[in-house]
Formats: sequence, C-alpha cells, structure tokens
Amino acid sequence: MVDKNDSDETAEFGAGELTPAPQDPKNAIIEALLELAGERNWEDITISDVATRANVSLSTFREFFPSKGAVLAAFSRKIDRIVLDGTTDDLIGEPAKERLFDVLMRRLDALAPYKLGLEGVSDWAKRDPLGAAALNKVVVNSMRFMLEAASIDSEGVVGGLKLQGLALAWLRVLSVWFRDEDLGLAATMAELDRELTRGGHFVERAEDLNRLASPLFSLARALFERRRVSPDGYRRRSSEARDERAAS
Repeated sequence: MVDKNDSDETAEFGAGELTPAPQDPKNAIIEALLELAGERNWEDITISDVATRANVSLSTFREFFPSKGAVLAAFSRKIDRIVLDGTTDDLIGEPAKERLFDVLMRRLDALAPYKLGLEGVSDWAKRDPLGAAALNKVVVNSMRFMLEAASIDSEGVVGGLKLQGLALAWLRVLSVWFRDEDLGLAATMAELDRELTRGGHFVERAEDLNRLASPLFSLARALFERRRVSPDGYRRRSSEARDERAAS
C-alpha cells in the first residue's frame, strides 16, 4: 500500500520531470544564457530557450530583463562586483600598470567558468556590427570601474580615451585568452602586459597633448565669450548701422 503523501511526493518530484524554481531567478537567467552561448550561435538562442534552461517562466524573465543583451549587461555587472569586492590596498604603492594588471587578471579569474559562453558572444559580435557597438558600451562601463579599482582617473577627455582604449585592448586580450590552454595563462599575461604598456604610452602622449592644448582651448573660449552679443545688443547695433548708411 502506498501512502498518499508518498504518492503525491512521487508525482511531483519522483519522475524527475519537474524541478523546483530557482531561488535566485535573475542569476539563474544569467547563468542559463552563458551556458547556451557556449552551445549554439547567439542568433539561434531565443528568450524562451533561456527561460526554459533557467527553469523560469517568460513572465519572470520579462520581470528582470527586456532582452538577451540586458542579460549580458547584468552578467558584466556581476563580474564587476566580484572584482570590486576583492579589491584591496595591497598594491596602492605600485605603478599604475601593475595595479591595473592585477585588477584585470582577477577579472579573468572571475570569467573563467564562463569562458566557452563568452567566446560564443565574441564570435557573435564579430558577425553583428550593431551587436558589437552595444557590447562595446557594456565593456566600457566595466572598464570604468576596473580603472577605479586600480586607482586610475577616468574623467575628462583623456579619461574617455583611456576607457575606450582599454575596452579595445581588453577584447584583444580576451581573444588570446580564449585560445590559451595553459593553466598559468602565460600567453594571456604576456598579451595583457603588451596591451597595458602600449596603452600607457598612448595615454602619456594624450596627456601631453591635452596640457599643450588646454591654454588654446581657454583662449578660444574667452574670445568666443567676448564676441557673444545679446539679442537686444545685436538689434541695436544693426539699427545703428542702418542709420549710419542712411545718413551717408
């Protein structure tokens, strides 16, 4: 004789057809998308596929995300949080390049479980210019916080160049990382070192140019402000000019 409670429990869990909903649906969706990105082309992954893999309903997916791209952005923020939470002042006295090298290597450590899926995302970006542009914004936002974690300024004109330059350098580092099977990541570390060295030289030149150009910009702004005339002043000068021409 089968106890009714045992029968109900078997019907719900025993067959293995139903699994409990995840306690953290948002994270389950992120994990599911990265898994699927490692298994098939990005263009072939539907929102329904992600929801099914995450064991959530479509309405639950929609509650947290409007698109697959939004899931990617949330994944990037998740990795940002891991890196930032692990940041200390241990390297505060080291050169900027060493501090940033440490931050980005820790980012690679956080990305390691998702390597296959990220390679799939990278392949998609190479095929889709619009997707690449959207992905670039996500990477730039993450690099802003990676620079902050390394105590490197990212404000102003030069800061903007740092951000975009670092984002492009990071994508080149990832392309090496995808193929690097060495547990010590020797090739990846060498590429990261080269990119940061190259970027450092570029930033130095940009800062020199900015210092040289700043006085010129200030002078041009002062001249522009001096030449500005209010609407009433412009009309008064125009009227005086007409009167002078009529008198002559």
